[in-house]
Amino acid sequence: MSKRDYYEILEVPKTATKEELKKAYRKQALKFHPDRNPDDKDSEHKFKEAAEAYEVLSNDDKRKRYDQFGHAGLSGSQGAGGAGYNMDMDDIFSHFGDIFGFGGFGGGGRRSQQRVAKGTNLRVRVKLNLQEIANGVEKKIKVKKYVNCTSCNGTGAADSSSLSTCSTCNGHGQVTRITNTILGQMQTASVCPSCGGKGKIITKKCSTCYGEGVTKQDDVIDIHIPAGVMEGMQLSVSGKGNAPAGGGINGDLLIVIEEEKHAELIRNENDLLYNLYISVPDAILGAPVEIPTLNGKVKVKIEPGTPAGKILRLKGKGIPDVQGYGRGDLLVKVNVFIPRTITKEEKKILERLQTSESFEPKPEDDKNFFNRVKDFFE
Repeated sequence: MSKRDYYEILEVPKTATKEELKKAYRKQALKFHPDRNPDDKDSEHKFKEAAEAYEVLSNDDKRKRYDQFGHAGLSGSQGAGGAGYNMDMDDIFSHFGDIFGFGGFGGGGRRSQQRVAKGTNLRVRVKLNLQEIANGVEKKIKVKKYVNCTSCNGTGAADSSSLSTCSTCNGHGQVTRITNTILGQMQTASVCPSCGGKGKIITKKCSTCYGEGVTKQDDVIDIHIPAGVMEGMQLSVSGKGNAPAGGGINGDLLIVIEEEKHAELIRNENDLLYNLYISVPDAILGAPVEIPTLNGKVKVKIEPGTPAGKILRLKGKGIPDVQGYGRGDLLVKVNVFIPRTITKEEKKILERLQTSESFEPKPEDDKNFFNRVKDFFE
């Protein structure tokens, strides 16, 4: 099932301010909150949808990429990486609880559970040539990142007996407070100050990671980059970032695209541009020429009397749209080469042609002449 538009989910226009987004999200979250809609899978899905939409649109960088590229600008092939779909309900409350001003509605016990930490994201730059961009590509990326310590399995403790339940939160990772409001009993949850949300206290630290639960090492990651990506576009690979200290879920790997220049072709969004240079005789008499494309050269016939500046369009020879909406074209601009030096014999030939009626300029014969002149000056 295709993902819904984030603005549609929050019922706001694309010009919505951050304050309007916040109000819209709060309205949707209150409407579909699981404590108001117990055992309602549809409401839970919409609650997660709203959380994901707000997580993206409230972030300036993510919103810019989403407005420009849609869901593909955030995901590549790995999913949007938003809060709503990739997190469970506890994660959503942990990330967005402050927007309500409280942790939940009455008796919901889920916010009192142990807090799940998330590792930091990694950011890498990947250079791609036009062939790779046009076809999509599989890459192996070598990164140095934090991984779970193999000696303690990420706990940070010397052994299982070196972990004890936190006496402050009784292992929940959070402390709660219930207050009475006009909406009923509201439960506020905050991270336990004693254990930092882990629910456990280390009594003896691991000798390998010194209680951090993570060590730094090289890792080779396989990534898929879809066809049609652009310079500066950022893709997200979920769970391939740093592991958090003390256990939890890994951060994400953020891939920033860098586009290498092609020796002959110029990219203009999904179209490719090529400057073709032909001689005066070829422009007059016509001639077959070879045009470079991303998949080899193709032969094109230059028609007799082709003027300088004419644009030839090779359909479908450009870059595919990153969201799958067709493919661009290859636009070939014809430039007529005028030599700076000629032989005496060539000069005599051209002097005879100067007086030839066929070589007298007749712009009135060109139906598009005035339109081309107008476009040139606009």
